[in-house]
Amino acid sequence: MRTGTVEDAMVRVQVVLGGRSLSVRDLSTVAKGSIIELDSIAGEPVDLVAAGEVVAKGEVVIIDENFGIRVTELAERGASS
Repeated sequence: MRTGTVEDAMVRVQVVLGGRSLSVRDLSTVAKGSIIELDSIAGEPVDLVAAGEVVAKGEVVIIDENFGIRVTELAERGASS
């Protein structure tokens, strides 16, 4: 019986558009329909994150009716962002 290799392991990735610091008070008032302004500017590259580390930057694209990311820059290995 052949087992998979480390390269076959699944890793969850996330695309981060931006962030924002909120007080606990502000966070407790978030409700359906709330709008939270992010600290990034429209059109800026987004971060592709795996296991808590930025692995690449890219731009958001639409594929059929889904969002995707076009990688524009790979992060340096061992560098933290």
